[in-house]
Amino acid sequence: MGAEASKPMPGAQLRVIGAGLPRTGTASFTAALSILLGGPVYHSGTQMLVSGDEKHIKTQIRILEHTPMQSPEDKKVVMEGLKSLVNGYVATADSSMCQFVPELLELFPDAKVICTTRDPDAWAKSMGELASTSLQNMLALMLFWVPCLRLFPKWVRVLHEGRWGELYIRPGEQANYGQVTWERHVSWLQESVPKDRLVFYDVRDGWQPLCDVLGVPVPRDTEFPRMNDSDAMSKFAAKQIANGVLRWLIVVVVGAGIMGFMWQHI
Repeated sequence: MGAEASKPMPGAQLRVIGAGLPRTGTASFTAALSILLGGPVYHSGTQMLVSGDEKHIKTQIRILEHTPMQSPEDKKVVMEGLKSLVNGYVATADSSMCQFVPELLELFPDAKVICTTRDPDAWAKSMGELASTSLQNMLALMLFWVPCLRLFPKWVRVLHEGRWGELYIRPGEQANYGQVTWERHVSWLQESVPKDRLVFYDVRDGWQPLCDVLGVPVPRDTEFPRMNDSDAMSKFAAKQIANGVLRWLIVVVVGAGIMGFMWQHI
């Protein structure tokens, strides 16, 4: 997750579709692309949860509710929703944008598709900790009064019921974040994206391979941005849970005050 949400830039055109799954260095990737392409990057998680604008998460939920696409109306909702979200951005990253690579390519046929990579076992461990059912249930309660975050549990649910389940879960299987999910994502990309348009990239390799793909020079005197997705998410979650607890406390205190006033005047 990036440090802060980017604002759209008038006239910006999508040039890169980030196809990497969450927890694959997408925050570093986002920061690097912003520098190289000179414009804002739509990091899906950051826009949904940090921007403070519920338009992003509500639009993503609406898109996901129309997947798997089974009618022209479903396709229309998905395409219009994606276009509205990425308008004014030079690139995308993270879920659920990385689950809509073919649709984004249809909208922006000249864009490059870059999938950030990571050791599959390390990825599975990181995602498993993040996506535990107990954690989701706790967040749903703790963040009930927090804008944007209050909708996150619903986003997770419709993601798994929709495009995530469509791509990575076979009939009779339970949702999982193991190596099989990783392998199915890679296979799906290889089947969906022309070979000459798909690049796999490890953020640990720094500027050079990314600059080679984009055809731009390596920035002088600028270190490659190395941001720890796990640390950023942990700090953000701790802050927002504290915010949620405070809001619950306010609700309880105000509610108690109202009940006390009514009791005294009955």
